[in-house]
Amino acid sequence: MTSYDASPPGIGVPGALAHVIVDAEPDRLAHAWGKSFTDLAQAREGRADHAPDLVAYPADESDVVEVLAWASDAGVAVIPYGGGSSVVGGVTPDVGAEFAGTLSLDLQRLDGVLDVDPVSRAARIQAGILGPALADALRPHGLALRHYPQSYEFSSLGGWIATRSGGHYATGRTRIDDFVESVRVVSPAGAWETLRVPSSGAGPDPVRLALGNEGALGVITEAWVRLDPRPAFTAAATVHFDSLGEALGAVRALAQSDLAPSNLRLLDRAEAATSFVHDGSAEVLILGFESGDHPVEDRLAAGLECCADHAGQAQPRGEGAGSWRSAFLRMPYLRDALMDHAIVCETFETACTWDRAEGVVAAVRDAVLRALASEGLAPASVSFRFTHAYPDGVAPYVTVMARGRHGDLVAPWRAIKAAASDALVEAGATITHHHAVGRDHMPWYRQETPPWYAVSLAAARDALDPAGIMNPGVLIP
Repeated sequence: MTSYDASPPGIGVPGALAHVIVDAEPDRLAHAWGKSFTDLAQAREGRADHAPDLVAYPADESDVVEVLAWASDAGVAVIPYGGGSSVVGGVTPDVGAEFAGTLSLDLQRLDGVLDVDPVSRAARIQAGILGPALADALRPHGLALRHYPQSYEFSSLGGWIATRSGGHYATGRTRIDDFVESVRVVSPAGAWETLRVPSSGAGPDPVRLALGNEGALGVITEAWVRLDPRPAFTAAATVHFDSLGEALGAVRALAQSDLAPSNLRLLDRAEAATSFVHDGSAEVLILGFESGDHPVEDRLAAGLECCADHAGQAQPRGEGAGSWRSAFLRMPYLRDALMDHAIVCETFETACTWDRAEGVVAAVRDAVLRALASEGLAPASVSFRFTHAYPDGVAPYVTVMARGRHGDLVAPWRAIKAAASDALVEAGATITHHHAVGRDHMPWYRQETPPWYAVSLAAARDALDPAGIMNPGVLIP
């Protein structure tokens, strides 16, 4: 068993906040890493280089206010922490040497459903609640937040909002953005809350300042979110294609129709094989529909007709859909297990317009294979799936598996990461569709962000967080 030994905390627990803040080593080690590749590699090496000096467990919003006030005065960096599932270094307390210390602000005690409005189908929910607990709390009301990211079991509502996560729906309401009705944030300069309305044309939307802020502008403490009836009707099928071009044509046609499939996941033949969905001789489309109030078989039939127009071959009884669901939920655990055997297993996700889709896939595959060859790690597996589809584009998701070297997993990962990220920027695709920016994506995020927007975001940070203590190094250099 790996043993860990964090350096002693560089700052002490303030007496007035001893009921909220701890400095015990088990708590500090539990918050030393997220789920990025470098986090997991360091954990396997027994390294806790960035264990926070302190961990806070606020029981209510007033505790958050007091912790941020103390941290601002003391020059202590604060990293908001939900479920700790960030795969891009978003919760890693790596903030540089200019702070007196670091504090991980764990919101697990803010985990309640405070109010349910069945008329408007919405609920006011605290940010620290994890996915399964949220589902359990809403089930007696016959309602659900139909948003299921791959990290659903171990991620929080506040984390979904702070990272603009992608979830259950492959079309339509693909992001948590579409479910947020209003949000409440505690910043060092004070608490602020957006108006709860279905829509507004009153200037730039303040909700957008909270969405995706990754803890750099404050701590999300609660939100009103839109809910749906629990689905009573579902229908699904799998479709095989002989070429990626035909498969993408079918996905585009479905995304540009008004059928609104809930599931529209396309696996290239390599991904289909590694997911045990198919033998790897065809591209596989998982197509599904759901509704809380009416049958959906007619929509599935229309969707299959659309696929047939693009040479898709529907499979009997939706064979493969169940295997894909199981594989989807296993993937994060598989990555962790493979690392124990010196296998570099990493994913990169992006989004691009339809006219660039095949070019982006080819460019990333070529760049990754070249990087692996230069590191002496070829052959390797590079596979793609397409997770979300829009009328004007699609979200490719790349999985890379290559044999690494025990004790040196990070160097080849960095080479692969840089090659894939450079290829995405050059191809005109975004550095991230739903994994957020964190610390890992900062160099490429800055390339795709308009300079004056970056200046404006920094000005917002200066107003909300004058001491600059909120998650330093994320979003704002």
